[in-house]
Amino acid sequence: MYLDLSHLKKRFSEKEVVQDLSLSLERGQLLCILGSSGCGKTTTLNMIGGFLTPDGGRILLDGQDITHMPPEQRPVTTVFQSYGLFPHMTVLQNVIYGLKFRAYSKAQAREKGAEYLRLVGLEGYENARIYEISGGQQQRVALARALIVEPKLCLLDEPFSNLDAALRVKMRQELKKLQRDLGMTMVFVTHDQEEALILADYMAIMEKGRLVQYGTPLDIYHQPADSFVSGFLGLDDLLWQPDGSVWKVVKKEVKGESPC
Repeated sequence: MYLDLSHLKKRFSEKEVVQDLSLSLERGQLLCILGSSGCGKTTTLNMIGGFLTPDGGRILLDGQDITHMPPEQRPVTTVFQSYGLFPHMTVLQNVIYGLKFRAYSKAQAREKGAEYLRLVGLEGYENARIYEISGGQQQRVALARALIVEPKLCLLDEPFSNLDAALRVKMRQELKKLQRDLGMTMVFVTHDQEEALILADYMAIMEKGRLVQYGTPLDIYHQPADSFVSGFLGLDDLLWQPDGSVWKVVKKEVKGESPC
């Protein structure tokens, strides 16, 4: 497997936040780690990214043990919920920031930056300041900055949570297309069931630090592991694409109530 998490554990004081978590993912797939607040999903992401050290277990990426590797040495990038953009820099300067630590000339970096801005639909915004663009555009800048260094793995920590509902839907579609076009391996953390069902090739559902079910949206939809999974997902009607992925979540209308 391309990404392999084996018996990961993490404890804060007396609380075991992640308990013996094991899962694996093939190259080019998108994994959604899903669960309510405090379930351990962000802690798991931070261990993969190197921002937290596991108390047990190991992390393999493309055959390399990265469990104790510093984050700056890992072939992994992270898109945080807050985006972490530099407000004093232009859009292009933000996107190419990571290339300054690699063997790129200024001209090469600018050329590659322009290419990735085209990929995320921001051609023409090279010289704009971060405060001059919208939240959705800022999210695209953060994504381009994470992808331009061509990581082996891209981590995303609830990147759409600050966007309005309509823009979240649009960004999900754009992210999924971009991920498939680039063949990028991604781990996406969310508490949004609909988001996970639509984006994921595989879903890992967590509760109180435990992995309660791992599988494709199709598998989990038809065979929830227990009542927690069934209740947490709500199991609304789903519209499927020919490849078995979810195209749309159709909210069920409760009798006597108007739809949201």
